[in-house]
Amino acid sequence: MIIHKHPGRPSMKTRSRNQLFYTITICTIMAALVCIDASAATTQDPGCVSCHTKKTPGIVGQWKESKHSKAEISCLDCHQAKEGEPDAFKHAGKTIATIVSPKDCAECHEKEAKEFQSSHHANAGMILGSLDNVLAEVVEGHTIFNEKGEKIKNSPAAVSGCLQCHGSEIKVIGDGKLDPDTWPNTGMGRLNPDGSKGSCSACHLRHNFSIAQARQPENCGRCHMGPDHPQIEIYNESKHGIAFAANREKYTKQMDKMKWIPGVHYEQGPTCSSCHMGATRTLPVTHDVGERISWTLRPAISEKIDEAAKKSGLTNVKPWEKRRDDMKNVCSSCHGPNWVENWYKQYDGLVNLYNEKFGKPATELYKMVNSKGLITPDIPFDDKIDFTYYFLWHHEGRRARHGAAMMGPDYTQWHGMYEVAERFYMEFIPELKDLIHISAAKGGEKASSAKAIESRMSEILNSEMHRWFLGKMPEAEKAARKKASDEFKKRYAQ
Repeated sequence: MIIHKHPGRPSMKTRSRNQLFYTITICTIMAALVCIDASAATTQDPGCVSCHTKKTPGIVGQWKESKHSKAEISCLDCHQAKEGEPDAFKHAGKTIATIVSPKDCAECHEKEAKEFQSSHHANAGMILGSLDNVLAEVVEGHTIFNEKGEKIKNSPAAVSGCLQCHGSEIKVIGDGKLDPDTWPNTGMGRLNPDGSKGSCSACHLRHNFSIAQARQPENCGRCHMGPDHPQIEIYNESKHGIAFAANREKYTKQMDKMKWIPGVHYEQGPTCSSCHMGATRTLPVTHDVGERISWTLRPAISEKIDEAAKKSGLTNVKPWEKRRDDMKNVCSSCHGPNWVENWYKQYDGLVNLYNEKFGKPATELYKMVNSKGLITPDIPFDDKIDFTYYFLWHHEGRRARHGAAMMGPDYTQWHGMYEVAERFYMEFIPELKDLIHISAAKGGEKASSAKAIESRMSEILNSEMHRWFLGKMPEAEKAARKKASDEFKKRYAQ
């Protein structure tokens, strides 16, 4: 590093006279620095850059563009390992490891690593017992176990699908070599050989680790997309997404700022990271992406997120009210208090509607057919109603709730609640009736179970939210709807 020490502040006249001299000097120094860009790294680890410039020039190029390079962070600063570490191996006379884990990153980024380790993202790799994992490993894939019940070959559907987002358990097969069933993998909840969870490069793509790139909405959309969690599609539909798209060129020039604060550095068009991670004028940046989320929209029935966390055994959980206050803080960067409060009432209304009308009744009835033996409870997805119920909450139900959360009306309605209702009334209820009919014909305990389920189904369908389906809509409501229908037809007949 070159330090230019001035003997004293020159006068305006002197500065003007010497301006050309300083300009030439600075340009000369900058040109020299460009020429010795690679040699700066070579001073630290001459083998790495000189060799990898030939073997993997893309990696070296990325690193040269990074803030790490400018701060003289070398390859070995991140990749050097100690003898005896599970994934350590000898390479060009050095002991290194391929994987740079959050534990390694924490050497410099302690706060960020600590926040990330406490986040839901860091636990994304723990999906072995989930229904999603059963689908990837059994239903759509094939996993090989030995006689001891140990997994010796994972399903390609899981390896190239689920685990690339959720993260695999990295296995070392000797001399630092990594099992191809588990590597390459930059899944968010990767289980690393050093015992840490997660992958910083899931968002901060190596080897330039750009802040601006990590703040782009597509960065989150790599995983948060598709039929069961279409956040990126919803965002693109929303006014937030449209505003960002309209101003992308202007905003991208500023997104590498350490603080990228709404209302200060940009006036509209927040991205995913703006709301879920970004600083405001009074909130710091956080790497716990769920810290501002008040509802959990993942399960069959939504709960306030701290309730769900406590049920899983976690203690000292941040209350949902505080989480919501923090998100309201973000919203208030651009919106007035009445707008924010009313929007949350609309959001809560949709989540509660889904829960009460479809999530809770469908879950209760599905659990009854499982527990009473109308289907095989120990074999997931071998009965049609298994798929029907799964689609209802895991696909359509999530889309509806995420649509409301992120202001995507088409996902709330046509890709969401409409499809939930169609699935419930046209598939789930008829399949349930078929199971009741089949079990009733068998007599004995099966018939008794079928009768109990039929009674509960009848109670649900006769309730206020569902009675329309049985033709039991109250007369006053029926008349009001007919009047509205007649007026609509008259308006469009002209």
